[in-house]
Amino acid sequence: MKFFAYAVKGMQGLAVETEAGLRGLLASEAGYPGDLPSLIRQGGEALAHAARALQHGQPVDPEAVSFLPPIAHPGKIVCVGLNYADHAAESGLAQPGYPALFARFSSSLIGHGAPILRPEVSEQLDYEGELVAVIGKRARDVEEAEALDHVAGYSIFNDASVRDYQFKSPQWTAGKNFDDTGAFGPCFVSADALPPGCKGLRLTTRLNGETVQSAMIDDMVFPVARLVSICSRFMTLEPGDVLVTGTPSGVGMARKPPLFMKHGDICEVEIDRIGILSNPVRDRAARRG
Repeated sequence: MKFFAYAVKGMQGLAVETEAGLRGLLASEAGYPGDLPSLIRQGGEALAHAARALQHGQPVDPEAVSFLPPIAHPGKIVCVGLNYADHAAESGLAQPGYPALFARFSSSLIGHGAPILRPEVSEQLDYEGELVAVIGKRARDVEEAEALDHVAGYSIFNDASVRDYQFKSPQWTAGKNFDDTGAFGPCFVSADALPPGCKGLRLTTRLNGETVQSAMIDDMVFPVARLVSICSRFMTLEPGDVLVTGTPSGVGMARKPPLFMKHGDICEVEIDRIGILSNPVRDRAARRG
């Protein structure tokens, strides 16, 4: 099942992909099943019941709506750095034996189609295509063999990073949390529609149509199940929490000369069987003007 969160004139809605295109319901319409976070928290057959209700909803024109992050205000956004060996190598950093974890905050999130804003204080805005795992069931001290039972589904993230701010201090928080830099979407795909842990799927990032990153999800040093298990050892993961699993090699910072995103660019992140997350890049000053 493939779900899309969207808005029309300030009213939120939820749609599902059908053979005839997107069909959905606004929160104001009869039969609206609720938003994705509430459905995920309900567990059980809530997503399946919602999909059946939405299939009988109104056609949704992708050109006439604003897409929202699938989970707009996650309780936690846990990101993983250096989770592909080739990316660690191009960054000149040793491959960690334990995941390099850092936090993003929901104030940085934008949906599919919304502009990634390059801040006025920096020209070092970089792309990072990543797989997202969304927690569906509370996880605490979970064994790796059981960890995927706690994942409700998957999505795509562009962890756009302001590099000079990322490395102003040993912690990466500043460079990873500028407003309007965390592109998330275009949809949420339930785990039962994808291979376990998304093994066998390819991640591709394109900047202005040119492929800049391409890797198999299998290449992750710490796969989804291991990440869920490791994180659950020191904190409780709750339904709706988001795990952003890391980016492969090809980032702009590592290129010679560096390739940073600029006003007018379009960045796309694609993962097989999930979709394409596409965002234009705009200067924040230009948007204000």
